[in-house]
Amino acid sequence: MPKRRFVALLMGVLLLSPALGRAADFLEQHREARDAITLLDLWIEEQRLYHQIPGIAIGVVYDQELIWSRGYGFSDLHKRTPMTPSTLLRIGSVTKVFTATAILQLRDGGKLALDDPITRHLSEFEIQNPFADAPEITIWHLLTHTAGLPREAAFPYWTDHEFPSRDEIVAAAAGQTLIYSPGTEYKYSNLGISLLGAIIEEASGKSYREFIESSILIPLGMDHSSVDPPVGTADNLATAYTRRRPDGSRPTMDYYETRGMAAMGSIVSSVDDMARFAALHLRPGNSTADGEILSTSTLREMHRPQWVYSNWSGAIGLGFRVAPHKGQNRVWHSGWIGDHRSYLLLVPDSQVGVIVMVNAGDVSPSVFAYEALDLVGSAIEAGTRIVAENPPFDPAWEKYAGLYSDPWGWEYRVLLLTDRLILYSYDYPPRQSAETGVTHLEHVEGDRFRMSEGEFVTFEMDDQGRVVRMKRRTDYLYPVE
Repeated sequence: MPKRRFVALLMGVLLLSPALGRAADFLEQHREARDAITLLDLWIEEQRLYHQIPGIAIGVVYDQELIWSRGYGFSDLHKRTPMTPSTLLRIGSVTKVFTATAILQLRDGGKLALDDPITRHLSEFEIQNPFADAPEITIWHLLTHTAGLPREAAFPYWTDHEFPSRDEIVAAAAGQTLIYSPGTEYKYSNLGISLLGAIIEEASGKSYREFIESSILIPLGMDHSSVDPPVGTADNLATAYTRRRPDGSRPTMDYYETRGMAAMGSIVSSVDDMARFAALHLRPGNSTADGEILSTSTLREMHRPQWVYSNWSGAIGLGFRVAPHKGQNRVWHSGWIGDHRSYLLLVPDSQVGVIVMVNAGDVSPSVFAYEALDLVGSAIEAGTRIVAENPPFDPAWEKYAGLYSDPWGWEYRVLLLTDRLILYSYDYPPRQSAETGVTHLEHVEGDRFRMSEGEFVTFEMDDQGRVVRMKRRTDYLYPVE
């Protein structure tokens, strides 16, 4: 592989990954993963530019290492501050996985049991119950969103961003009513997870912030992450942008604290730090880890289906969503708060994880997470060959690489992967998958190649060996400087 191209490809890893040498070594040895990242990188930037997304940060974890990460666009559009994998963003409801982790730490430490009624730890909790034969609400019900509770506490905090204290939440619950009898229906509840935060405080004798930071963030080395930082101390976060308006503008959203509801969505983190949390959950069954905070058997308990949705589309684990993916279970959680959005996606059996964060309320990070899993994760699973085993490859093909355009602004990129030349077609709007834009070029002779569809591409050169134009079928494309 030409050195210049290889260095450019690995730039995100070499500059941003906390495991520099190991990550670079992995990609140098695994051509399938490296080529998949090349396509993923093109596709993400294509999506960002077309949809005018402010910033995206992404990381791919494999076998306990962050093998690739990169930021796209800006954490602040006005200041032109680059988005990077170390940029801090709010992870929203991905916080719920940390809350579940804390509950299981306390369970394993003998401080509580999952079948404990929540009134064993919150004696003052009351709620109106119209179901005569309803069982008591347990910690397990809260973890699996099957407590039948309303989605929210009795306050308009999504309107005014004034969040209640723990005592206010519990007191106001007495005026609320169960929607379902506990254990009969799945119903997502921020109120329920906030009650778990209160239980963590009762069982541990620490505030929610103190317990999460001392028992999870610090042991895992998530040194730049924090829980519900107070207003005035969160100035280093990426700027949050609301949905793009019809005139193209994007108003910003101010940061706000979640106070007594911290357990449902308050953590601030980065791709680099979240990679450490992902690595914990991707730990293989026969291994241990520095700063171990949960046994592997408990981690796998979190990943197992605990409650199956009535339509059989998936399940809820302990803190995670669970669904099958190509014969294996994938586990994930999404987050959205203050127009920061995040996605944590894991396939424990394959030890592959993806973290995506964006700073715009109208951008779904799951789109990028699943494309990364499909491209890079599949390449990791399939790839055992190393560079030395690749078929013959002519590094002189480097001269063809670059961006091309027709006279009407439609663009194409010629790329060298490990052992082949490809033509990548940009589309407007961009395709849903990077691979659908790829046409493989098979060398015929000289500067002529056959496209995978059967017709030809010919590069026309000047006296200095530079491409003047590319003939594709019967039309012409010209190099873009």
